[in-house]
Amino acid sequence: MPTTPTRVGNRLSSGLKTFQPVLEAARSRDVNESDTVIIVTDLLSDLFGYDKYAELTSEVSIRGTYCDLAAKVDNEIQFLVEVKAIGSELKEGHTRQAVDYAANQGVDWVVLTNGAIWKVYRVLFNKPVEPDLVIEFDLLELDPKLPEDIGKVYLLSKEGFHKSALAEYDAQRQALNRFCVAALVISDPVVAVIRRELRRLSPEVRIAPEQVRDVMEREVLKRDVLEDERAADAKRRVAKVIAKATKQRAEAEPAAGAAPAPPANAAQPAPLAATAATTSTQS
Repeated sequence: MPTTPTRVGNRLSSGLKTFQPVLEAARSRDVNESDTVIIVTDLLSDLFGYDKYAELTSEVSIRGTYCDLAAKVDNEIQFLVEVKAIGSELKEGHTRQAVDYAANQGVDWVVLTNGAIWKVYRVLFNKPVEPDLVIEFDLLELDPKLPEDIGKVYLLSKEGFHKSALAEYDAQRQALNRFCVAALVISDPVVAVIRRELRRLSPEVRIAPEQVRDVMEREVLKRDVLEDERAADAKRRVAKVIAKATKQRAEAEPAAGAAPAPPANAAQPAPLAATAATTSTQS
């Protein structure tokens, strides 16, 4: 989780303390969707830091309808917000609706919320377009005193967006996801290291790289991290990085058997004929 600047963290902590009773009361009254939108607008303004009159709008038209809210900074939409009643369970159908809105606007980020629970998705512009849940938090369960909890709110704040905090958090999350780690484990460089250590354990046993990879795939790793669509994408990413590193290493190494070039300021040896003439004169 990124480090939250002190000034912003103080505002987020104070805002949580203010809005948690408001959300509790709204949930107990089971307020409808329209009233929840009002609360979410106040949250985006007073907690997350967006200007209610200049940076929040409900006027983004998408195929003849309007999304509930959009956060705009410098006239550019940062994310769309789909709001459901505070007593509603956030379901897959709601997610699809929100992501469809974002996809039609070409917006990378979309938020689905009922005021208390916030789900932040990155829109994957594949065929078909898919949602990727980046982070989920419940404002009623966050502790205003815990930096980790404040950091979750900071990701979606105006200040966080200016610092690309959400994008950086997502990049780290992807780098550490199980599909990427699994792809690395069965990659050639890692298999080579495991094979080397196995040969140290059992010097008398012949072990081929294919045998190591086969054991990893069949008996060590779970099938979903190898067969899911995200696994295939992770394998492509890992293969691309390894190929690039291999190419750079090959280019950096001097050609086998080639003598290194002398420094530019090194004294050049005299021609053979001139050397012979000098030797004759001295004699």
